[in-house]
Amino acid sequence: MHIVRYALNGDIHYGIIEEGGTIARLRHPPFESLERSGDTDPLQSARILAPVDQPRIFGVAYNYNDHTRESGKVVPDIPVLFMKPSTSVVGPEDSIQYPVGGEIVHFEGELVVIIGKQARYVSEDDALDYVLGYTCGNDVSDRVVQRRESSFGCLLAGKGYDTFAPIGPVIATGLDPANLSIVTRVNGAVRQDGSTANLLFSVRSIIAYLSRYMTLLPGDVIMTGTPSGVGPIQVGDTVEIEIPGIGVLRNDVVPEPSDKIMPLPKPNADATA
Repeated sequence: MHIVRYALNGDIHYGIIEEGGTIARLRHPPFESLERSGDTDPLQSARILAPVDQPRIFGVAYNYNDHTRESGKVVPDIPVLFMKPSTSVVGPEDSIQYPVGGEIVHFEGELVVIIGKQARYVSEDDALDYVLGYTCGNDVSDRVVQRRESSFGCLLAGKGYDTFAPIGPVIATGLDPANLSIVTRVNGAVRQDGSTANLLFSVRSIIAYLSRYMTLLPGDVIMTGTPSGVGPIQVGDTVEIEIPGIGVLRNDVVPEPSDKIMPLPKPNADATA
């Protein structure tokens, strides 16, 4: 099943894509019910949006050994977590804004988990029962800012720009997250070709680990990590993330619509211990 969030005639709906190019509109968001309203809409007339509106976004760093090695990092013994702000989310065919003053901005193709119901203290055996479905994601990252932050043990601003979390195009149900291929293309050239079979920490273990420390909520998004092959993007590029059973997430790269370069804060030279 492919669930979409879409805009049509000024309204936003959730629906299920059916054969023949129609969308069966849902009566409620899919986190509440998959009951159909009885209305149908033409898929070709709908604008497909990000599958979740302003979600909480959890990311997992260094979750493929090949990417960890190419990053020059030590293989972690627990999931390395970070968060991206809800304002970083954009949908399929939306633009990634290349930041003013940006120097090295990378794509990261990923499998994304959409949580379907509240989860706390969940076992690995039961973890997938809390998943609504899966989508494609791109954990766009400003490496200069990220490296500066990481030297102090934090990770936020370099991954948190507006538009730095494209997700979509659909929420696909019924997939096995343990064996899905992930292909990333930039301007049609394959840059990443990986498989979730090589995840260091599986989707099951990530959900269980997160729920050990916090309550996961319906609509939460988990970006599960990226395989090797990450690299730079520039204004004018088109990035595609493809996962079989889900589809293709496609985004162009455009200049940030601002000419402001905000100064970095300066430490207080008079601060004392």
